Amino acid sequence: MRVVLGVSGGIAAYKAASLLRLFREAGHEVVVVPTEAALRFVGEPTWAALSGQPVATDVWTAVDEVRHVRIGQQADLVVVAPATADLLARAASGQADDLLTATLLTARCPVVFAPAMHTEMWEHPATRANVATLRARGATVVDPASGRLTGTDTGPGRLPEPAELYAACLAVVEGAETEPAGEQPLAGVHVLVTAGGTREPLDPVRFLGNRSSGKQGMALAEVALQRGARVTLVACNLSSVADRERLTVVPVESALDLEAAVREHRTGVDVIVMCAAVADFRPKHYAAAKIKKSHGVGADGTADDSAPTIELVRNPDILAGLVADRGAAPTPLIVGFAAETGDESGSVLDLARAKLARKGCDLLVANEVGVDKTFGADTTTVHILRRAGGPETTVGPASKHEVAAALWDVVGALLPSP
Repeated sequence: MRVVLGVSGGIAAYKAASLLRLFREAGHEVVVVPTEAALRFVGEPTWAALSGQPVATDVWTAVDEVRHVRIGQQADLVVVAPATADLLARAASGQADDLLTATLLTARCPVVFAPAMHTEMWEHPATRANVATLRARGATVVDPASGRLTGTDTGPGRLPEPAELYAACLAVVEGAETEPAGEQPLAGVHVLVTAGGTREPLDPVRFLGNRSSGKQGMALAEVALQRGARVTLVACNLSSVADRERLTVVPVESALDLEAAVREHRTGVDVIVMCAAVADFRPKHYAAAKIKKSHGVGADGTADDSAPTIELVRNPDILAGLVADRGAAPTPLIVGFAAETGDESGSVLDLARAKLARKGCDLLVANEVGVDKTFGADTTTVHILRRAGGPETTVGPASKHEVAAALWDVVGALLPSP
């Protein structure tokens, strides 16, 4: 794949070097097109050495090759990381006063912008309007992460980590290749997807959580959008969400929050996909102040190293509740996910089949999880089980967008004809 890596002038430019390395290590050809300001943060020799390609910022270098046109024309992907507020404004207005903005005008491949800037700049109406314009033209603008910014500032505006950006770029390319232009098999269908992992608060600074990254749920939402669906995304603790302008995003934290959000937004939905990793238990008591460890001395004169006992209570079974509320009605079609490790009572598939019978949902997607398996990874293997019988479909090892495409194929075959 021929990748153009645009780099604009922000402190996060140093992260783009790691993104470049990820593309190169995967065998992709990368041409780096920095702005003049970007070279004040990372110099031309670094980009040339890491890419193995000549680097220029202006349209006058190698004029005989017409590089300001050719680079964009020959690209399979253009990604701008970081994309400053200035770069987003120039791209949205169609300026072409340097090699990067000229390349953006000539590119006919997928284009990904990864903004990075201070929170006030990201939230300014001018920046939001520029982002909306770029998204309306078909570009992908990845929402920045929240965290420590330059100096002591914190908030949304931080460039996502290189591995996360790399996965997002591959997902955009895979989506463009998977869905032919004009093919909208889910047009007119409203889907609700849950993604991420719930957090059960213990005290103001601690929570019980899980390892879910939300990548599979996001892939399901993105592929559904590509297929023409209207998508409501219930996002459990996701730091960034792509395609926010085209999604209805409902942020939640705990399992009880998730249950309330799904019940509130299920009206008129044709398909519910419960992909989020939901905690089975939550602390019975929430401590209003931080729980502190003891520094006292016990009765026997030794240090008191006791730990508090945390009592847990069960969370509601949201999936089973949705099925019960639906009753005998044909819609919404309900899809559950089973993240299993397997144990002495059975394999992952054994446990998934039992869960499908117990929950009563229409489809159950089973995958094996654990340390270094599925959670946070870019590839996975799943088994799609049908309540009504029929073959169990295995997908993978495959990217999470390929898994999403396979699941929507199965779902589409079960939906009534328009």
